[in-house]
Amino acid sequence: MAIQPAVTEGLLRWTPGDGLVATASGPATGTPTGGTPTTGAAAETGPAVGTRPATGAPVGGRLLVADSWLVRDGRVRGFERHRERFLRACGECGGPPLRRIVEFWQDMTAALPRTGEWFPRVELAAGSQELRLLLRHAPPLGSGVRVWAAGQSDPRTVPRRKGPDLDALARIRRRASGAGADEAVLIAHSGLVLEAPTASVLWWEDDTLCLPPPRLPVLPGVTVGLIQEHAWRTGTRVAHRERTMAELDGREVWLVNALHGIRPVTGWTARPMEAAPAVRAPEWRTWLDGLMEPLPER
Repeated sequence: MAIQPAVTEGLLRWTPGDGLVATASGPATGTPTGGTPTTGAAAETGPAVGTRPATGAPVGGRLLVADSWLVRDGRVRGFERHRERFLRACGECGGPPLRRIVEFWQDMTAALPRTGEWFPRVELAAGSQELRLLLRHAPPLGSGVRVWAAGQSDPRTVPRRKGPDLDALARIRRRASGAGADEAVLIAHSGLVLEAPTASVLWWEDDTLCLPPPRLPVLPGVTVGLIQEHAWRTGTRVAHRERTMAELDGREVWLVNALHGIRPVTGWTARPMEAAPAVRAPEWRTWLDGLMEPLPER
């Protein structure tokens, strides 16, 4: 029997043979808003809905792996890259056999809605090693972002894999919200900029697009990878540079993830920093929006 796309929010658990089955609590209710977030990671923005307790802890406990992206009327950006990252992360942490994960991904793809805006998340649970799909409506998408410039020490235990540290990142975002910001910036012990709890950090120095060196503990973002490749194809210089928060003052800075795409920083809180006009962001946002492609058939 063909799998029909889902039309309601909720947590679906996957088992071989039975496929995706809704949890006993049923579909989630409510619609995300732009308020205080309860989950976080480099491609995770917006509050969880219905299937999450007030603490923001993942249903069923800690996650070994998570990945998420925007679905707009059945179209996704970089879908195959998300698949590759999820499969690789599951393998690195001793997850289920590859064939099982591939079967899960096929069933999950078929279940994704083909109308409306959604922000699904695939999960590998710790302990049970259960594969799950958390289906959520997408929160309102932003074209700019206010950032808490206090600089937060990186609390992650596994910075290069999304999933294990969602709760710690969510707590930082809640503190940023209390400071009148949408996001924060994680910094290394040395004071160097790493990334945001839910996004990669990029900035411009003259005509050079800059990002932290890969030797630093940063998540390999799908969207930042697309941006780097576009820069190389168009002859835009790209450089990995070590910078402190103070050295971003007066520059055009972007927060980049799979949900919002490119969001230029429009204001800083907690320290006297100036956000430069986003002169390059509109053109790059238009290009990035054009990468949305139809979901593959099963």
